[in-house]
Amino acid sequence: MSAPNASERKACWDARDELWRCLDDHQDQTSACEKHQREIEARCPAQWVKYFAKRRDFLKYKEKLQNEGYEPTEGASKL
Repeated sequence: MSAPNASERKACWDARDELWRCLDDHQDQTSACEKHQREIEARCPAQWVKYFAKRRDFLKYKEKLQNEGYEPTEGASKL
């Protein structure tokens, strides 16, 4: 597959933004955002779709850490 051109990248990123907005609005209920998921899969390379999913998970995790702080799990080794 060739690399997406500028307009294809913009369409992909717009689809990603719409999906993320939908997930935010519906508290990450993927069933409510199936239309947007299909759109991102149609407009973006498969590797990008996987990357965007991992990126969103990381950003949500980072936001949670910043807001709630870090608490080690029970049984975690203390270095």
